Amino acid sequence: MKWSELSVHTTNEAIESVSNILHEAGASGVVIEDSEDLMKAREDQFGEIWSLNPDDFPKEGVVLKAYLPVNSFLGETVEAIKLAINNLVAFDINLGANVITISEVNEEEWATAWKKYYHPVKISKRFTIVPTWEIYEPVDSDELIIELDPGMAFGTGTHPTTVMSLQALEKTVKPGDRIIDVGTGSGVLSIGAALLEAGQVHALDLDEIAVKAAGLNVKLNKVQDTVKVVHGNLLDTVDEPGDVVVANILAEIIMSFTDDAFQVVKPGGRYITSGIITAKKTDVKNALEASGFIIEDVMMMEDWVTIISKKPE
Repeated sequence: MKWSELSVHTTNEAIESVSNILHEAGASGVVIEDSEDLMKAREDQFGEIWSLNPDDFPKEGVVLKAYLPVNSFLGETVEAIKLAINNLVAFDINLGANVITISEVNEEEWATAWKKYYHPVKISKRFTIVPTWEIYEPVDSDELIIELDPGMAFGTGTHPTTVMSLQALEKTVKPGDRIIDVGTGSGVLSIGAALLEAGQVHALDLDEIAVKAAGLNVKLNKVQDTVKVVHGNLLDTVDEPGDVVVANILAEIIMSFTDDAFQVVKPGGRYITSGIITAKKTDVKNALEASGFIIEDVMMMEDWVTIISKKPE
């Protein structure tokens, strides 16, 4: 199959709006090449090594890239995208250069082009995430390696919400614990819990593609005896409580089932909620406390928040 790479040269201000337009047009993922990334000062709290090639970034502004299948509707799809982006001017969004280009790529190129952005990264005291195509030798004797092949539909495991969730699991998981991972995605949190010697991990996701991807990553990390990946909506498939429940999903969804979550956390157990933008922090805290949870820790990274709460004993 052939694919078209649609490239939009715009501004940082327009990233979210243009990304939404591309997703709605059928793109399963969007690559963001931001010129400001070359200038950012990056913390090396956990020994990350950052090496960015200026040739991969625009000289100014932002380039968003999405991949669409070449079919009989491609022309109409591209025109609809252009129209939707141009209409953003009505909302006083600065589009900058607003240059849209399209080129054809083979499936093999489309499937591997993004890999140049993904390298081993140490994200906590113990966890290092390593892409399957990289060779990595552990630095510390107690280092925990998560091998991940995220594919085009899932993240690399290094987004702040995932990083903080793994750090929260490090703080809360004890050997033998039962873990429930709501919205497992690539399965990275479930794998992390298993490496922390959890006794059982119940991983669930509403997306059947995610279930398949998580299952493959679980086998890749040889934790299939501990982690069970199932297709399910929120807590529908949970038949027994967990010592630790983790939900790295949208804040609005978290707030919609805090009462149900309270029921499936064992007395004295922890509930880790992530995927929360800073503006929603207070709303989520209030919802958790209204359901009976006690807030133990609030972690923040960039514009994201992770909350560790406890169910009273």
